[in-house]
Amino acid sequence: MSEQPKKKMGGLIKILIAVAVIGAVFAIAHFTGLTGMINLEGAQELQQWFIDLGWLGWLVFIGIYILVAVFMLPAFIFTVVAGLAFGPIIGALLALVGATIGATVAFIIARYVARDAIVGRFKDNRIFAKIEDGFEKNGVSFLILTRLVPAFPYNIQNYIYGLTSIKLPTFVLVTFITMAPGAFIYAFIAGQIIEQGGVTWQLMVMFAAAGVILFLVSLIPKAIAKRKGIKLEDDKTEENN
Repeated sequence: MSEQPKKKMGGLIKILIAVAVIGAVFAIAHFTGLTGMINLEGAQELQQWFIDLGWLGWLVFIGIYILVAVFMLPAFIFTVVAGLAFGPIIGALLALVGATIGATVAFIIARYVARDAIVGRFKDNRIFAKIEDGFEKNGVSFLILTRLVPAFPYNIQNYIYGLTSIKLPTFVLVTFITMAPGAFIYAFIAGQIIEQGGVTWQLMVMFAAAGVILFLVSLIPKAIAKRKGIKLEDDKTEENN
């Protein structure tokens, strides 16, 4: 078998494995009763708490998301919370706005406020070297690739790109656009938990489909990178304390 068919077969196998893993996780969750442990009442109380705050609740959530980005905390869970608290559409928009502003703040800190400290923090990080070199050689297209490839953590990128020559408006626009698919998928499904009154089989299928879609999206930039001769396969998420 030639090299090209082998690579295509490898990509198909990855997709099948992803589908199998997602299916297995949901099957185990259902048959062990883990899905029943999701506290719908607690989610509804969270939603009501934000509703009671009115527009101030929007600002509070966005402020929290900004802190998540600045302190490099896991952002995924807060996108889910946005869907639970504000519904699928408003939640997705608030998560996207919060993530974009948070990324912008981190970028500004790295470029204008604490550049030396950030350089000292990431100078030995292989992701820093990869992004710095990749951006210098490929420009904005490399930012798009790294935003879509899971191998490059969102929170670390925010600071590292602040050390490159990319213009702030370009960074903000690309960040907003490339983070939109994930924000809407996660927030939408989380919001459906409230609207459907809990976790149903239909919702579990939606989660599985979303996982496959996001996995397929992550393959697109890899294919583009391959055509442009940009190496991404050897990237590993390695953070230095």
